[in-house]
Amino acid sequence: MKKSVSILLLAAAMAASVFAGCGNQGGAGAASTGNSGGAGTAAESTTVGGTGDKPFMKFNEVVEVHTGQWINPTDTLPEGKSVDNNQYTDYLLENYNIKIVCDWSAASGSDFDQKVSLCIASDTLPDGVSVSRQYMLRAAKSDMLYDITDLFQEYASDQVKEAMNSTGGRAYTDASYQGKQVALPGIDVQVGGISNMNIRQDWLDQLGLEVPKTVDELETVAAAFAQAKLGGPDTIPIAGPSKNATGYGNFLSTGATTGGFDAIFSAHDAYPGYWITGDDGKVIYGTLTDNTKAALLKLADWYQKGYIDPEMGTRDSNLEPINAGSVGVYMGAWWVVGYGTGDAYRNNPEANWQTYPLYTDDGKWNSHMPSATNGYTIMNKKCGEDQVKAMIIMSNALLRDEKYFDVSEEPLDFYPIRNLMAAADECEYTYHEMVKVLDGDAQVEDYNVEDSVYKLLYSDVGMVKDGIPGYSKGAQLSVSDFDMQTNFGNFQRLYSLMVGCRPFATVTMDKAVYSETYSMTATMETKWANLKTKEDEMILKIITGKSDISAFDAFVQEWLAEGGADITAEVQELADMQ
Repeated sequence: MKKSVSILLLAAAMAASVFAGCGNQGGAGAASTGNSGGAGTAAESTTVGGTGDKPFMKFNEVVEVHTGQWINPTDTLPEGKSVDNNQYTDYLLENYNIKIVCDWSAASGSDFDQKVSLCIASDTLPDGVSVSRQYMLRAAKSDMLYDITDLFQEYASDQVKEAMNSTGGRAYTDASYQGKQVALPGIDVQVGGISNMNIRQDWLDQLGLEVPKTVDELETVAAAFAQAKLGGPDTIPIAGPSKNATGYGNFLSTGATTGGFDAIFSAHDAYPGYWITGDDGKVIYGTLTDNTKAALLKLADWYQKGYIDPEMGTRDSNLEPINAGSVGVYMGAWWVVGYGTGDAYRNNPEANWQTYPLYTDDGKWNSHMPSATNGYTIMNKKCGEDQVKAMIIMSNALLRDEKYFDVSEEPLDFYPIRNLMAAADECEYTYHEMVKVLDGDAQVEDYNVEDSVYKLLYSDVGMVKDGIPGYSKGAQLSVSDFDMQTNFGNFQRLYSLMVGCRPFATVTMDKAVYSETYSMTATMETKWANLKTKEDEMILKIITGKSDISAFDAFVQEWLAEGGADITAEVQELADMQ
């Protein structure tokens, strides 16, 4: 049995009465009437007050919160544990009298999105669920969401508000609809939506190759990996996206696609899926540009030569061959090199994955940029006020206490309705502060600051010396410099920070491209699903050789004729208003 985390200190007995949350289709019925007009007309509380300051209040009686949960297919829990019975749900119950009931769970990606879409269509949202911006706006426009404006200001912790404010106000705007805050936004580090190149440095060393910097240099390395087959007979020089995943992030889902081709497109100065400003000063959808077309030609050529995974777009998980040691290169966000591919190091402790930018031919590092927010906890307007308070408190607690949880066997993804919340520059800032401690220029206790928005910094600097015993000042870290035996969860975090974040902390980006919008326009509501399907099919078919490049030009014409021209005009209108 896993022991409770060290901060579970409150020992008050649980009250016997358990009130049912709204949105539970098979439960005992709602404990209170719904909220039809936001916090100002919220239903009367089902509990009588609570103990402690409001942001970390423990309810006097148990408040039951029903959730829907996305599950990473590669994540597992120890025997006897489940999505609503684990260290996180134990923590919430013991400290705050919040009882989590998971009404349903689904694999992250299309399965989860389909489930959320069905819940919105049938008006059966659970009390709370974490969704993308697309589904947050869809539910808001259908008048399904609780107006949390006043309750957020009353119950959100100073730490949460500081993280929100680190975005310059954009987080509040993104989480609002028609002037009312209707969601708790996930605030990722600024670099969370930027894709870099992860490469097996040990393979490069065995073959006497330099780190590739440009697309042409990467092609040379991929050819060498294909020939040498250092990953066995099924060596994959460059990974591709999984089934139901696109080859790049887009303006509605700005996270970096693991195994996608974002970095390769950016190295062509191409930004498919984003609304960008063209050479004529007008808005254009980035997928339609000549630079995107050139990048597709390159990817199709690589696929035909066997440099890209022949099963791209059909694998249930592209992490499997990476973890199995078959892959030489994959693109992804800063965290995936440690957090996302733990089995790669379990299976081969000498797998020396390193992270680098991919540059244009003239040596420029370009990237599209994410929105200020990434994921939203939405709350059913039928909820009682206590359920909403509970979910705000859950967000406060995660931000403050994340550092105490043991993620070695129970991944943090199992925290109920979890949205990542961090200061925008947390990645780079943490890297530099850990280097200071390693170099002896700062002491661990210098970072013992209560409720810092850099929520894990004190914990990170506290483990950095023991976690990287092979550190040598000024030298690039190798996997052999890290201790992965004592605490594998700590190893994964340190590796993500010190290797995955290194490019952002040590190299200046030359061109950062923001989308002109990160949300739907009116015409997109009825036309976008069809246009997006056509786009995804075109991209996949061209790369895999099922269509030649003429399909790109045909797609552009169809896209414009079937609603794309009207949508572009709407986005142009938004850009003109800024």
